[in-house]
Amino acid sequence: MADNVKKVVLQNGKTRYRTVVDAGRDENGKRIQLTITKDTKTEVKNERDRILHQRSAGTLIAPNRITVGEWLDQWLEYKRRDVEETTIRTYRLALVHVYDRLGHVRLQELTEDHVRDFIDGLVANGRRKGGEPGTRLAVSTVEGILTRLREALSRAVVRRLIAVSPAVHVRVSLADKKTDKRERDRPKPWTVDEVQTFIRGIEDDRLYAPLLLSLMGLRPAEVCGQRWTDIDLQRGVLEMTNTRTMIGNVKVLEKDAKTAAGERALPLPQWPWEALKKFRAQQAREKLAAGEGYTDTGYVVVDELGLPLNTRQLREHAYRTMRRLGLRQVRLYDARHSCLTYLAVNGVPDVVLAAWAGHTNANFTKRKYVHVAPEDMRAAAAAWDAFHGGDPKAAGEKM
Repeated sequence: MADNVKKVVLQNGKTRYRTVVDAGRDENGKRIQLTITKDTKTEVKNERDRILHQRSAGTLIAPNRITVGEWLDQWLEYKRRDVEETTIRTYRLALVHVYDRLGHVRLQELTEDHVRDFIDGLVANGRRKGGEPGTRLAVSTVEGILTRLREALSRAVVRRLIAVSPAVHVRVSLADKKTDKRERDRPKPWTVDEVQTFIRGIEDDRLYAPLLLSLMGLRPAEVCGQRWTDIDLQRGVLEMTNTRTMIGNVKVLEKDAKTAAGERALPLPQWPWEALKKFRAQQAREKLAAGEGYTDTGYVVVDELGLPLNTRQLREHAYRTMRRLGLRQVRLYDARHSCLTYLAVNGVPDVVLAAWAGHTNANFTKRKYVHVAPEDMRAAAAAWDAFHGGDPKAAGEKM
């Protein structure tokens, strides 16, 4: 190999040594050349040998000027291949704080301290009020932001933009988790009694059947995406293949099921089955009464003129009903938690529970959707009574 190390005399008279080394090509195929300037010829040669060795071993990280914000833009564009547009929007919203606070930092200069301080600050005053940072941000929200940042930085490692991810070992502090748990009021899913009160209160509601579908574990987007062609009213089977979700609570997006596991067939419980039959007959009467004013869209959840309702409209209808019945206002999605908890407590096998929910992982279903309340543990209390010596009433009479 030719030496190619040149002696350079600076304006102040100081002598230095310099060479140019080929470091391969970037992701666009453009040739990368690195200039090495050192005080001695030996230092230049050693640095050149190090670069060539790392290039040969595939471990070379070539210097670049890309910022964290610029890399996040590239990462989100890369993710478009794998996830839905609604998910991209969710990712971008989660990363807003990262863009604001770390976006200007050079990716190769980002340190674990940067990320840790960012996370601590986010918990302390990350919530936005009028576009400005305000009160504490929920730990669960911050953990979601950190998850997205970790994923983006891990991809940067794969692309040889950085050697290691500075976020890999960063966590929300234990003190912040305890404070969040102590101070944050988390709305609880409905109890079984509340679900049953809601069901009794909607028996005469026009949307009784769609609301019952929400109360058998379907996501709101799945309920609104149901078509009559997806339901076999003879056999009592519902196929889940289509969803109608919303982007920014404004634009309706129709797409297939969220995941492969989300595409499932469910046997209809008796009440939703009968309610769907009646709703189908009611829509036939509404179509006859409206005449040319009726639009036959084929969806199950429609208004009196056949126009499909979106998740926001279904949610607002449910909220009005909850207020009328004097019930705690919970999201329809949270009703899904109540239903899956009820199935789990009543002995439905984990694999069936996950399949019903449209998940591939039973552990995920139980961890995220099953919330055991004191009333769900009455059977355990009764078992303790038996263990302690039989009928507690009889024990009371003896006393």
